[in-house]
Amino acid sequence: MEILVTALPLIQAQLSSMESANLLHGKTASECFDRMTTSTDLKESLRGAELAHECVPEDKDLKRKVFASMDHVMEEHTILCSSTSCIMPSLFTEELNHRNNCIVGHPVNPPHYCPAVEVIPAPWTSAEVKARTVSIMEGIGMKPVVAKKECDGFILNRLQYAVLQEGWRLVKEGVCDAKDIDTVMTGGLGIRWSFIGPFETAHLNAPNGIRDYAERYSKGIVRVSNTFGSPEPFQGKTLSDMAEYLESEMPVANLNETRKWRDEILKQMAIFKQSMPAKP
Repeated sequence: MEILVTALPLIQAQLSSMESANLLHGKTASECFDRMTTSTDLKESLRGAELAHECVPEDKDLKRKVFASMDHVMEEHTILCSSTSCIMPSLFTEELNHRNNCIVGHPVNPPHYCPAVEVIPAPWTSAEVKARTVSIMEGIGMKPVVAKKECDGFILNRLQYAVLQEGWRLVKEGVCDAKDIDTVMTGGLGIRWSFIGPFETAHLNAPNGIRDYAERYSKGIVRVSNTFGSPEPFQGKTLSDMAEYLESEMPVANLNETRKWRDEILKQMAIFKQSMPAKP
């Protein structure tokens, strides 16, 4: 297929860029690229595979079809891993013969610069498959976050959706403009959260840590949280205003160039994080 042919030079260029930034964990771009092959034959692709990572669009029925196809031709030891961002694995793996081998490994985009990966087992995923998935992800430089059980939206998107929902509500209710929401993140919360998480931030924001933080601020947090309201559909005038702002800041015709700019910034952040001082 044409997409397989066009993908290879893009992958090769990305590997070269990562090698120049010392982000290939001691490997060279050529070493990594030489391991890659392409195929349109599913059985051939799965032969000898330790882990097969499905990356089809976010469609439950399509994922069920792909997993069923892999289930018929896979080897007994192969892990069937999905990149789904919010579809629980139980919804598309229950009827499979090898359902114990099924798991989600949801990466953050772009995964070559954002190392977190959500590992979400189905209720029937074996402990051995979960442990091997974590080991494989760690072996390629990722940082697995293992859910104790599946839930709709997983972890990352439940947090991301909460921010998007409240940001949307603030814009809709005329509290601020969409640009202000982005500035709060890029000039405030996002800077801190890029190296310490929200709970770590709270722990440092009170003189005596998280217990002190809870005593000082929990009443206010509950009061404000009670005003959040129901989820907002992304539509209407707010969507029009949001699109006008974003299409002015980042024209649709130039989105690929803007993505390259984003990725370059993320690459520089990944380089910095390698030399970041350890916590005391």
